[in-house]
Amino acid sequence: MVLKRDGSKETFDRQKIMNGLLRASVKRNIPVGTLNSLIESVETELRDNSVAEVTSQDIGSMVLRRLLSVDKVAYVRFASVYRDFKDVDEFSEELRRLTL
Repeated sequence: MVLKRDGSKETFDRQKIMNGLLRASVKRNIPVGTLNSLIESVETELRDNSVAEVTSQDIGSMVLRRLLSVDKVAYVRFASVYRDFKDVDEFSEELRRLTL
């Protein structure tokens, strides 16, 4: 089960992650197989750790860790939605961290 920010729970849905990754990787030439492997890696980590419930924030962090090594532009796009940047300063700070 996935614990959402609003306190609700829903069943883990790999398609929701894929949809977010596809939006983040528009025009980035990332093979769908790479995105599927990334999601499978997240699922495997959750299964291996016997996690019954996970927060959507934790899932987002797991995806971001993996996406960073795939494509930095897609990473920033995904992070902008997942982290819900409030202003350009938060966005700029994330970009600064990437360049260090």
